[in-house]
Amino acid sequence: MEQIVSIRIKTHDGTLLALEPREGDTLAKTIVMSRLWHGVALCSGLGKCGLCKVRFTENPPEPVLEEKKKLGEEALAQGWRLSCLHPSESCDIELPAPTRSQRAVRTTSTTTGDFSLAIDLGTTSIHWSVLIGNESVATGHELNPQMGLGSEIMSRLAVAANAEGRFILRALILDRLTELVRLASHNMQGKCVSMAVSGNSAMTYVLLGKKPDDLASAPYTLSYFGGEEKKLGADLPPAYIAPLLAPFIGADLSAGLTAIEYDADVEYPFLLADLGTNGEFILALGPDKRLCASVPMGPALEGVGLTHGRTAGPGAVTGFRLTPKELQKVLFDESHTPPTGMTGTGYISLTATLIRHGILDDSGQFGQGTTPLAAKLAKDLITTEIGEPAFALDHGLMLPASDIEEILKVKAAFNLAMSALLHEAQLKPSALKTIYIAGALGEHVSLNDLETIGFLPPNCKNRTVKAGNTALKGSELLVTDPDARRFAETLPTTITALDLASDASFGDQFMKRMRFTYVD
Repeated sequence: MEQIVSIRIKTHDGTLLALEPREGDTLAKTIVMSRLWHGVALCSGLGKCGLCKVRFTENPPEPVLEEKKKLGEEALAQGWRLSCLHPSESCDIELPAPTRSQRAVRTTSTTTGDFSLAIDLGTTSIHWSVLIGNESVATGHELNPQMGLGSEIMSRLAVAANAEGRFILRALILDRLTELVRLASHNMQGKCVSMAVSGNSAMTYVLLGKKPDDLASAPYTLSYFGGEEKKLGADLPPAYIAPLLAPFIGADLSAGLTAIEYDADVEYPFLLADLGTNGEFILALGPDKRLCASVPMGPALEGVGLTHGRTAGPGAVTGFRLTPKELQKVLFDESHTPPTGMTGTGYISLTATLIRHGILDDSGQFGQGTTPLAAKLAKDLITTEIGEPAFALDHGLMLPASDIEEILKVKAAFNLAMSALLHEAQLKPSALKTIYIAGALGEHVSLNDLETIGFLPPNCKNRTVKAGNTALKGSELLVTDPDARRFAETLPTTITALDLASDASFGDQFMKRMRFTYVD
């Protein structure tokens, strides 16, 4: 008798089902594609979040290093594994109750009635704002439900290469947008009359169900340019899609420029750096001349993919400070919730604090400390965990060498894009009137920390502005102000894009910047 090959699953509520293995995929991806983990913000194969754990009831595979770090020996002995680290093959597994992503909502007004909805559709996170007239009455953010199908742009585009993948990716977003409109309609006691959605080019293609061949491989081009309204679904009003400026400089940057330049008195040249999973940079030399570049940065800045990374909320560590007596944590709120993880801002704060006091050097290696307290912390807290050096904190938190390397990669990518744009324009950092930091770090990060770890050139922090979520601010303008749309639609003709990845020296230039200091 022919053996039936299937992934046999028992869910937390006792449901039994079988899935067909998918050659070349991970077990986690097969489960996500079945939509069993709808709304679970996975790290997509990095082995960091632990949310894709399953229990093999028969013949568990050999554990790998990341599982030993994340799960521990007792759980491994019971058959628990991280499904993102094992292939999609015939097996018998049990799924625990899914851990849904947290949604942060803030109400800023009691005004009710018909409303507009502005959306910043990021690769890792979704941010939104409900507006009545020109007033934002509620805002919120959450992790992008597509995260289980790729933690960065290129892996997401690989899923979108076939019709099934495009359908599922699009459905995950449209289901959430439809739910947002439904909830807002209930709370506002009105209907959604207009929308604006701003996202990078890949997210825009996915939202519209477009085949992304022109973005998925070199030479990268655009076949869709935005700057128009599109009908997204039966229960959604037409949505304005801001102009796309280059293959990986999307509607989020045209919205961001609108937030900064439209109806405002700005000085040129300035740099807009929108930092998220994809780093997008625009060097504005004047109202009619702008250079742009993009670099992959990964989801670390948004609290995903690092050992104890998480988004902001109760229990999140958002910063550190070294007092004369101890290393203190700064928590998200005063709820006294025990620390459960660190945001991207928290990781940067800890890294900068350790560098200032000689517990980390500029190559990312642990040191002995340069003050008596720092020396004591280095002696007491630098340890070895699962074969790698780590700085141990309380409540089980730590900063391992592998996380430091991820932060260094983000720093190097930022540094490379900024220095490449300045070199192309034949400018020194001192020539910039303003550096606008937007995106994942654009509201809460310390500028001192960014300068300490080499994101910012020396002596530039006084000309740097934490601009917040410029993509969302611009989307608010674009959904309410026709003149703002007309301004945004003038931007594409002013843009010259630099293709950094095709430069033969890209690898060497990147490695030169793998240090916690700014490199010209």
